[in-house]
Amino acid sequence: MVRPRIGVIGVTVAVMTTLMRAQGPQAPTFQLDPFWPRPLPNHWLLGSVTGVAVDAQNHVWVVHRGGVSLHARTEMSAASNPPTAQECCVPAPQVLRFDPAGRVVAQWGGPGEGYDWPQSPGAIAVDAKGNVWIAASGPGEPQLGGRGRGANPSPATPPPDGHVLKFSSEGRFLLQIGKPGRPADSHSTTALRRPTAIAVDAVAGEIFVADGLDSRRIVVFDSETGHYKRHWGGYGAKPDDGDVGSYDPAAAPAKQFRVPSCVQLSKDGLVYVCDRRNNRIQVFRRDGTFVKETVVAKSTLGEGSTWSVAFSPDPQERFLYVADGSNQKVWVLERGSLNVVSTIGSGGRLAGQFYGVGSVAVDSSGNVYTGETYEGKRVQRFVFKGLGPATAKEER
Repeated sequence: MVRPRIGVIGVTVAVMTTLMRAQGPQAPTFQLDPFWPRPLPNHWLLGSVTGVAVDAQNHVWVVHRGGVSLHARTEMSAASNPPTAQECCVPAPQVLRFDPAGRVVAQWGGPGEGYDWPQSPGAIAVDAKGNVWIAASGPGEPQLGGRGRGANPSPATPPPDGHVLKFSSEGRFLLQIGKPGRPADSHSTTALRRPTAIAVDAVAGEIFVADGLDSRRIVVFDSETGHYKRHWGGYGAKPDDGDVGSYDPAAAPAKQFRVPSCVQLSKDGLVYVCDRRNNRIQVFRRDGTFVKETVVAKSTLGEGSTWSVAFSPDPQERFLYVADGSNQKVWVLERGSLNVVSTIGSGGRLAGQFYGVGSVAVDSSGNVYTGETYEGKRVQRFVFKGLGPATAKEER
């Protein structure tokens, strides 16, 4: 009879639902791919990786500092003057594009006509049209320079960066917003102060800039013309450049951003901002209206715990990945509740471990890519293996 069959199916569905609920919170699981990326050609080495992004073709874009700190130049002895080694090694071009298999398929970067190449790049973003955006976050230490369109071997300390750059995927210059060394504050409509990250709203034609290391705001420009639109500070209030003092985990939450180090746009119209030295992520609407916040690893001092974020690729963007270069891991949060459900990695030099993990990106299959700054100088890939039980909970 048909009726018993329906009953059995109904019972089975009910049992499965009960079992799924009994399993409790879920989290994505991953397996390190130790052979990604492939070895770089031409004896290239990465400098400190400051940004990782994934485009619509699942190609992975990396920007790095290109040069090396003065005390570590022996790591790239073929680039010293005179070279101390015959073959190894030289800085890679500062912008690299990898295919899904981990092969370098494009490279460019460095000074060129009509724009100011960063003294030290910040994050990288690729918009829906395939254009590449780079935040200029210097100055850093004197560097050997990129090996793209040119090099800057001068050891002189440069003026502070204060701009973002837009290029085609082939490296053709399209737009610059701001200029290095321009006096500004957190209310300027024309100038930036060491911006750290970019996110592009292709539908609205807007670029959101985390500004940055010397300012305390999110500022929005037209993505085609660079014209100013709006800005806001912590909790959606007016930013204030006054001294907020050192971070104290026992004190009341600071009303201002300390270092807005990332900005990302979700599909449901929200803006996620890393407030790095406050150990928090604040969430806004596109107009700057504050929605909610969460604190990650509250007791972290120094550079803080929230460096960069990325979303899982499912339609609901269920999970939020938070790169933490101080605690050397990637926190995995359930985006709706902002609760920690698992982590990726730990501190160390071995494969799957981190030193200065400062950037994170996700491809359409859910694979996670990380970039390590400071002396980490590498990119790693963690392959998505499906959902499993939640394995971590952040104490707050």
